[in-house]
Amino acid sequence: MPTVRQNISYAYTGFMRAHRPAVRHLAKSILAILAVAFLLETFLFNLNYFTSAGYNSISLNDKLNLQETTDEQYKLTAVNHTLEFSNLNTEVHNIWLNFDYRQPAQELTVKIQFTDDAHHTYFDSTEYTVGVPDVAVSTLSDQSEYINLNTAGLVDNLRIEIAGENVSYPIKLSDIVLNAHHPFDFNTGRFLATAGILLLAFAFRPRSAIYRIHIVDEPRKSKAAIIATVVIEVYLMSAFLFMGSNLVGVATQGYNSGSWDGHSIVNTFEVGGDNAQQYAELAKAMAHGQLYLEEEPPQWLQDMADPYDKGARDEAQKETGEPYLFDVAYHDGHYYVYFGVVPVVLFYLPFYLLTGANFPTAIGVLIACVAFVLGCSALLDRFARYHFKRVSLGLYLLLQIPLVTCCGILYLLKFPTFYSLPIMLGLAFSVWGLYFWMRGRASAARSTGPEKWYLAGSLCMALVVGCRPQLVVLSLLAFPLFWRAYITERRLFTPRGAREFACLVAPYAVVAAGLMGYNYARFGSLTDFGANYNLTVNDMTKRGWNLGRLAPALFAYFLQPPCVTGVFPYVQPAPFDTTYMGQTIKEVTFGGILACLPVLWVLPFAKRILALRMRQRSTRTIMGVIVVLLASGVIVALLDAQMAGILQRYFADFSFMFLAAVVLLAFIVNENLSPGTMAQNLLMKVLLVLVAVSVVYSVLVCFVPETGWYSDVYSWAYQDVIETAQFWT
Repeated sequence: MPTVRQNISYAYTGFMRAHRPAVRHLAKSILAILAVAFLLETFLFNLNYFTSAGYNSISLNDKLNLQETTDEQYKLTAVNHTLEFSNLNTEVHNIWLNFDYRQPAQELTVKIQFTDDAHHTYFDSTEYTVGVPDVAVSTLSDQSEYINLNTAGLVDNLRIEIAGENVSYPIKLSDIVLNAHHPFDFNTGRFLATAGILLLAFAFRPRSAIYRIHIVDEPRKSKAAIIATVVIEVYLMSAFLFMGSNLVGVATQGYNSGSWDGHSIVNTFEVGGDNAQQYAELAKAMAHGQLYLEEEPPQWLQDMADPYDKGARDEAQKETGEPYLFDVAYHDGHYYVYFGVVPVVLFYLPFYLLTGANFPTAIGVLIACVAFVLGCSALLDRFARYHFKRVSLGLYLLLQIPLVTCCGILYLLKFPTFYSLPIMLGLAFSVWGLYFWMRGRASAARSTGPEKWYLAGSLCMALVVGCRPQLVVLSLLAFPLFWRAYITERRLFTPRGAREFACLVAPYAVVAAGLMGYNYARFGSLTDFGANYNLTVNDMTKRGWNLGRLAPALFAYFLQPPCVTGVFPYVQPAPFDTTYMGQTIKEVTFGGILACLPVLWVLPFAKRILALRMRQRSTRTIMGVIVVLLASGVIVALLDAQMAGILQRYFADFSFMFLAAVVLLAFIVNENLSPGTMAQNLLMKVLLVLVAVSVVYSVLVCFVPETGWYSDVYSWAYQDVIETAQFWT
């Protein structure tokens, strides 16, 4: 009997015999790409190293009028933090502020002014000009300490003010040097990112082999490539989530070490403040046999005639000095959690019963994200493999990547809080529910017993209500998926059909009964989830429905152009104005999906594309699915606008629906084009451009500085990210 090693050797030999030329070509291409990335990192991204090599460095230490410390450092204080140098009479190409790396890390704002041949006095911004911009410098980022200047001729006077928000004085400065030699910095992360971008460009180039590998004809190759893509996506998303360590809630000896307990391999800790512990507190309450939180509301809140008026609550809190919990449901003298209960039952309660600790919310968001990516990929593969004949691996990947990166989940990973968890989990259950339904339809067509698939699919779709109720509109896809089989063809009226239909309906009934019982036990109503009792910024009991709120919301959600600048990360919060003469609930957003995601520009051609499908197939299933997806997306956006407001994380509620519709529309167009024709090649090129812009926009939004994120909590470390991207500064 051959050994495992012999089997592996035999498989390798056979594979290489069949694919040796292709493997050699791929290996050579990868080596060439790595070489190009290496050259770019060495020469282009280290441009400052080469341009500064010939500078004549001048130390200004002897001109510093600062107090010296015992360790031969110069001390900047709250009183004396401005450096001024006169009569320099020299060219100045850059300034090196060498801060002592041993002091506590912080971000500083450096304001530089100078006089030169074009300016005999210090100049600043005017109505028609912009002066020297302030520069952010981190005391722990070597690259940020080198500041390039663009002067005209010789510099005579130089003024440097070192301040910033919440600066902790004193600041230790080791050296200040003009025309310093910029150090060589081979940034491994930037090198790998460059290599990854070049590999993507190589893989999706017009003549790439992935456009000649068809999902149906070559299942092994296509599945291997899809799995590899999913693994890379999951790795990158996980790395991004863990980068924002202040929101993760897990600690080891080398990660979040300040919160490590000193002996465990890994321990959890609370993040986000008291308001962020709602799910954990509900799990504790459930473990003790109650559905309301254990914390007692202050007496003044219980005595208020209208506890949902935020202004009145804030005044009462000031008078009494007793705080209250924000953004929880308050009813009949108790605090409740109005967010979907499924995450608690799935994660928090079992974790608390097993460990006695709070489940880290960010880990739940990551688990749901991974499940969503896997489910999306499986569902897309299902459609490509069994409902279309000409989908190539290239087209599949070209649509899978924006489907999982542009649907809003990256923003949920940016802020993996209890606000994001029900949305992320609802999306994960939705895609898996649809996948199981599709498997069931295939089993029913083969008469091999779809019951288990229908049960699993409907259970997932029903559990969505206990996560994010708005997303239950995706259950409407059951109509185009099952109408023909069970209504038109009257399969429902056969014994087998009735049994299958019961499997579709039963999970909804069971989950609905559980949720209605949960609601009744809390609020005395079967359908009241408690959102109206929320102690938030507005009185939800009187919010109601108002048509005036729809126009600004639809503009912000769909049509708002992106706001961009020339400074990394280029995308900025979009401005917002409204003529709605009432209270608008609005957080930072970055533009509407139709304006910022060019891949959605396929949608205006939906009617013509669907006409192609109707001429191609006698059934209307795919057409019905697309129509329901588009209608559901609009409905959810309207519901969000009316019930809650305009928030960036709500984009994840409906973006997936429009992107999924685009995927199916692209499949239809591709199905009607002959492989290798000019029209099909043009489709691939246009899609490539639209997808690239959409993905770049979605990724850049992840790096926009925001309150509470990595850029705010660890601003001194975020400066390294900026220096990595803006290598020329």
